[in-house]
Amino acid sequence: MVSSSDPRVLRENVPLHSLSTLGVGGAARWFARAETSEDVQTIHEWSVEHDLPLFVLGGGSNLVISDEGFDGLVMSMGVTGVVMSGPDDAPRVSAGAGESWDRLVESVVARGLSGVECLSGIPGTVGGTPIQNVGAYGQEVASVIERVVAFDRSQSELTELTSADCGFSYRRSRFKSDDAGRFIVCGVSFRLTRSTPALTYPDLTAELGRRGITSPGPGDVRDAVLTIRRRKGMVLDADDPDTRSVGSFFMNPVVTVEDRDRVADLAGDRVPGFAAAGGRVKIPAAWLIERSGIRKGQGEPTVGLSTKHPLAIVNRGGATSRDVIRFAVQVKRAVLEWSGIPLRPEPVFVGLDGDEDVEFLQKAQHG
Repeated sequence: MVSSSDPRVLRENVPLHSLSTLGVGGAARWFARAETSEDVQTIHEWSVEHDLPLFVLGGGSNLVISDEGFDGLVMSMGVTGVVMSGPDDAPRVSAGAGESWDRLVESVVARGLSGVECLSGIPGTVGGTPIQNVGAYGQEVASVIERVVAFDRSQSELTELTSADCGFSYRRSRFKSDDAGRFIVCGVSFRLTRSTPALTYPDLTAELGRRGITSPGPGDVRDAVLTIRRRKGMVLDADDPDTRSVGSFFMNPVVTVEDRDRVADLAGDRVPGFAAAGGRVKIPAAWLIERSGIRKGQGEPTVGLSTKHPLAIVNRGGATSRDVIRFAVQVKRAVLEWSGIPLRPEPVFVGLDGDEDVEFLQKAQHG
């Protein structure tokens, strides 16, 4: 049982909107903070004992929370700590799930380590990175994750999973698909290197070129990535209303070459894209959105696209989760009707199980 004398103390009716970067949503019926893996187990057991659904809250940067809130127990992940070990040329960096992701990236880049520099500026916590298989500018966190320490709710015990155990694919993992809800990530270990960063994205190489940097180190890459992300409103800034979002709302779709060519015929232009596994092609969702007729800054009084980037749906002030979902549906329908390609959302929808609009957003096929 959770007592009132420790950090796991239960609180009732805690508003959640201020705990998410999008700034929408109602209250949690129950709320508790876990600062150790033992806390995680204790809070989990309390939710089971009281037959309550459990949701684990990290940095709140990838959530659309129901206006009615969450009728269960929200566990705020506060497990922290960073430890470096192993050889100097390929160190292991182990971090608690509650650590700030970008502060961790800043710390390892300052030590001259490579492997996560392109993931600079991404909000949220370490624990969310394996769940989403966070990626940007040609890097995916799956490429450097060595193991994940998680609480297995089905077995009521801590377990370690290797990278191979995690079932990583583009923006997905077993934590988000087959075993959604089974594991609570408590810590992640990364294997980094001191090698020269390998760069593939044109935006990034162009930014470095403008700076006259031909042999960039991880610090150079981080600075360039942060500059690009700020330009697109993708770095949290209280003074920039375009950052009141979940970042990229839709994933870049991976399509067949035939689909790419069909869309090129519709556009009367070359389709930008990158080679993906299985001979497929990854097309920028932002390009599809704009080609479907929806422009940056377009929207309604309370919700719309960022003025800086068409992938970000922004709470302009006073938006509800229903406003956000309704606008996201409009964007997906526009792209689907123009191109036949269904965009899939990046954020997690909390307290919205069975919602028809959310089911449409998550649907991977037409019809």
